[in-house]
Amino acid sequence: MKKNHKLPLSMVLSGGVLLLILLAALLAPLSPYDPIAVETGQKFLPPSAQHLLGTDNFGRDTFTRLLYGGRVSLLVGFLSMLISIVFGTVYGIVSGSSGKLVDGFMMRIVDILMSVPSFLIIITLNIYMNAGIRTLVVTIGLFSWMGVARIVRAEVLSLRERDFILASEGLGARKSWVITRHFARNVFSPVLVASTNSIASAILTESSLSYLGFGISIPNPSWGGMLEGAQTYILTHPSLAVYPGVCILLTVLCFNVLGNGFRRRFSPNSGR
Repeated sequence: MKKNHKLPLSMVLSGGVLLLILLAALLAPLSPYDPIAVETGQKFLPPSAQHLLGTDNFGRDTFTRLLYGGRVSLLVGFLSMLISIVFGTVYGIVSGSSGKLVDGFMMRIVDILMSVPSFLIIITLNIYMNAGIRTLVVTIGLFSWMGVARIVRAEVLSLRERDFILASEGLGARKSWVITRHFARNVFSPVLVASTNSIASAILTESSLSYLGFGISIPNPSWGGMLEGAQTYILTHPSLAVYPGVCILLTVLCFNVLGNGFRRRFSPNSGR
């Protein structure tokens, strides 16, 4: 049956929304308002031509803070993903291409790390380290690579039994050549799926940490921090919580939709 190469509408829409969010975040410096400057005489202004989404309890433009908060969430998401994908891919390839003893030992390390409550460790590290984008990126990235490693290892174990791998080894190809020439290339599909899920997970983690007060330091804007600041006024000014909440939900949802779409397209049984 001929395979349909058209992207599903859900993937197209999700990709379009993410591009708009990314573009808006990149253009945040064009806003005429300072995201952290306090204007006590401008508190709780309703949406208008001057303030598209109104102002918060400190008179700061809500739309501007959403844009700058998006920069933080997307930056943390992408950089954390790079750390987890690179480390997890290398670890998974080495484990899957090694002998049973080394592979078993490396996977036991992964099992132990996955059993540790990583969110609590990330909170602890952010307490004792200067909370900021660099700290968030490093801590989130270093505690989210284990799932990637297991996915890549499983793919490598499957590839090891393929005819072209056995033929290369039979012709005397070095293991390093097989790894770089065959394994690294053929794990692209599962790694791409894992990367979209990793970004979504990192954005949720950063937002949760900022909401709990362990993420981006106040008054710097972040979506989670905006949610935390709005909880006092949730009954009188619910929009202050709705705006960042919708941004988090929409961004994470779009990344998950893309990940699921890639998984279906790369699945061997998705010839429909």
